[in-house]
Amino acid sequence: MIDTLRLTAEGAKELLDAKEISGAELFAAYLEAIGERDPELHCYLHVCEDPGGEGIPIALKDVIGTKGIPTTAGSKILQGYVPVYDSTVAARCKAHGLRTLGKTNTDEFAMGSSTENSAYGPSRNPWDPSRVPGGSGGGSAAAVSAGLAPWALGSDTGGSIKQPSALCGNVGLRPTYGTVSRYGIVAFASSLDQVGPVAKNVRDCAYLYSIIAGRDPCDSTTVEVPEVVLPEDGDLKGLRVGVPRELNEHEAIELGVRAAVRLAIDLLAQLGADVGECSLPRSVDFGMPCYYLIAPAEASSNLARYDGVRFGYRSPNATDRLEMYTHTRDEGFGDEPKRRILVGTYALSAGYYDAYYGQAQKVRTVIAREHAQAFERFDVVVIPTSPTVAFELGGRTSDPLAMYASDLLTIPSCMAGLPGLNVPCGLSGGLPVGLQLIGPQFAENTLFHVGHALERAVGFDVVPERLR
Repeated sequence: MIDTLRLTAEGAKELLDAKEISGAELFAAYLEAIGERDPELHCYLHVCEDPGGEGIPIALKDVIGTKGIPTTAGSKILQGYVPVYDSTVAARCKAHGLRTLGKTNTDEFAMGSSTENSAYGPSRNPWDPSRVPGGSGGGSAAAVSAGLAPWALGSDTGGSIKQPSALCGNVGLRPTYGTVSRYGIVAFASSLDQVGPVAKNVRDCAYLYSIIAGRDPCDSTTVEVPEVVLPEDGDLKGLRVGVPRELNEHEAIELGVRAAVRLAIDLLAQLGADVGECSLPRSVDFGMPCYYLIAPAEASSNLARYDGVRFGYRSPNATDRLEMYTHTRDEGFGDEPKRRILVGTYALSAGYYDAYYGQAQKVRTVIAREHAQAFERFDVVVIPTSPTVAFELGGRTSDPLAMYASDLLTIPSCMAGLPGLNVPCGLSGGLPVGLQLIGPQFAENTLFHVGHALERAVGFDVVPERLR
């Protein structure tokens, strides 16, 4: 019997290479697990039949375009849309023999921090189904945590890989902007969106990143990346670790989260790292308001294409072209996309562009420079990934500002285009706490090295206690 709860992607590859199991048996084991546990958790929006082959199964967030497989971005307006081509990351996964298990649930157009904004219903946290799995990639994170996939791909705009990975007890990487192609990805905010891996451990995360990263002629923002090195056992002697006081002592951080992160930082010192204090005052003060001008502004432009003309939902309640546009968008979009489209359109409108969007871009440059100054002294910066553990379903849906605050700690490095790795570092009230490792551009190998050393020292059991 295959224990999908504890099986890593690397472990699955070893079983396949040794011919101890077949690809069909492995795929069937995950389909059985999905049939058993997904009705409660609702991680998947679409489950694939066995596509054949002998590779490792993988789950894909439903903003990742997949040829012949529905891609809805968690929205009614794309209900029934089936792409006629693969996104670059999906094609690269196929080229390496990975087999798509299905498409995972997401906040609509990746707009949210809890996966409660999906038009198809919320996902639930495997550690406690009364709580959210985070967002927007809660479906991918919950699927990996519950043993419904050995690993998955998500997308991260302001923390949508890192934050759900923290809440579900996974390892999740938001790569350096430009290292992974966005071709074929349903766009939210083009200057921020990045696809990245979610996995049970750091080595799996690094391996999946090596598959999807690299220059893509279909995406002019991509670059060549350094060779990805899978981390091995070792200490952290000579590594300089910065601890920003503003982002580790913020009043929004729960005491249990703060305590678990503090213990993890002490472990880094015990492993030989040189730990010191640094400061990122502008990032904590201006990161979130800056993000919530730039991201909605870009979203208002990207989502203009959904008008009922070319693909997706078209309202049946229209008598002319203008009504088709207005009714389609009114009926097809949920509350959160509408909210962000309105904010973004206002920020881009004549007379307000310079005061809002233009000013936010200037602040974004300040945030990037502030991080660059920190990395003149330190190799990595460490902060909590989420200020809280997983909160209850429905607990923040009536207060958008409280929901936005979930990304308080993940947004600043995203605005600077920097890589960030979530590593589980303990529990608070029986729920996972994540430590966020942030590095300068193209420092993924450093993050993998530090994360691997830390996860071995912490010894975190990634299987939710209720499923053991």
